[in-house]
Amino acid sequence: MASLREIAERYTHLSDAEAERLSMLAEDWQIIADLSFADLVLWLEVDGGFVAIAQCRPSTGPTVHQEDIVGSRAAEGRNAHLRRALDERAMVASREPRWDETFAVREDALPVVLDGKPIAVLTREVSQAVSRSSSRLELNYKGAADDVLQMITRGEFPTATAISGPRRGAPRVGDGVLRLDAAGHVTYASPNALSCFHRLGLTGPLINKSLPREVSTLMLDKGQMDETLAMVVMGRAAWRTDIESGGAALSLRAIPVTENGVRHGAVLLCRDVSELRRRERELVTKDATIREIHHRVKNNLQTVAALLRLQSRRVEAPEAREALAEAMRRVSTIAMVHETLSGTLDELVNFDDLAQRSMRMAADVASPNVQARIVREGDFGMIPAQWASSLALVVTELITNAVEHGFEGREHGTITIRADRTSDGERLHVEIEDDGSGLTGNPTGLGSSIVRTLVENELGGSIEWTDTGRGSMVRLDVRVSEPRTDTRY
Repeated sequence: MASLREIAERYTHLSDAEAERLSMLAEDWQIIADLSFADLVLWLEVDGGFVAIAQCRPSTGPTVHQEDIVGSRAAEGRNAHLRRALDERAMVASREPRWDETFAVREDALPVVLDGKPIAVLTREVSQAVSRSSSRLELNYKGAADDVLQMITRGEFPTATAISGPRRGAPRVGDGVLRLDAAGHVTYASPNALSCFHRLGLTGPLINKSLPREVSTLMLDKGQMDETLAMVVMGRAAWRTDIESGGAALSLRAIPVTENGVRHGAVLLCRDVSELRRRERELVTKDATIREIHHRVKNNLQTVAALLRLQSRRVEAPEAREALAEAMRRVSTIAMVHETLSGTLDELVNFDDLAQRSMRMAADVASPNVQARIVREGDFGMIPAQWASSLALVVTELITNAVEHGFEGREHGTITIRADRTSDGERLHVEIEDDGSGLTGNPTGLGSSIVRTLVENELGGSIEWTDTGRGSMVRLDVRVSEPRTDTRY
């Protein structure tokens, strides 16, 4: 999907500052559309006419444009109205509604100003298909919208500190709206906004009351008050904050209303996010529990490895001691995976970091008398935890086999590991090559049987051993992510 700047650049050149201003406006103008019950369209002057580069439909009323008009030119009869907004640097209303197919449309045009210079035209287009008297809610919504639109004509909206974009729990117009005067007194509260504050524990009407005083009284009783909350409920800063009280949580966003830099009021949006915050806390608790489980599993596996080490010291038979050492190494490899998982909230493992440690451990433990040099090419990437343990065991087993059998009777050797993922990221190709003595046939030992079982049954892949003439090579093709499903319909 093309960005607003990319669309605009098809018709004219924008400076970085101009593109940033228009992008910020387009990210945050849904509030204006909803308060106005109107469509918003952003126009650029091109070759004596105007081209639409962005549009926004209201979620609170009927739309004027059933089809997207981005990229289309304004009708010749509208150019004078749009150009007048640029020339006068003020919001101008159309003298007569225009007819769009079967219904009338009333249009306001205003300049989008940056550093005192108009750089585009914004139109507010209201459908006259439904004729009705304006309620108190609609009058206050439109009044708030007019305040914000006037700020656009002076280059005062949006501000650099404004919270915009689709953030979790971000309040919208339909969730609740309050209008404040310069002192923080409530001049209007929508029914949804009143319900939100009642859930916090505030009783009675809010009109003509000082919102900062009411909220501070509520929060001080609970020992909670910070500067961010005070600035938002006063409407002094274009910030966002949360309030929690009585088991309820509100998300608040303030839009200061200014005129030539002097604040004379604010628009506050609020949303009840009690259920959302409860679910987030549950997720945090579950994440912490999972991390603790991984930590305890790692500790238990390390204990098992230590017991195997103690047992091997009491065994005199070389074959039994070797078997216990191999079991200890496998347990330590699995413990390493759980140690990695205990340090992250994601159920993904950075396998490159894990592989680096496990490869070095496997080479050192397999044969202390052999100096094995490990060369790694390519990246394994992020591997889901459900496959990380199996893949780590497979890689360490193959490296151990290469050192023990390929470098037998030698002091030095090189093992090269190449990793490459498919373009969709679902499968991983791995080659493990050594410059040892080569193969006389497919391996049939316990380690090879473990590797083949893990690759075929756990990782849904295939494995192949080959003699290169300069040593041996093992090729793996394994699954490392769930297949993607197409959710379009």
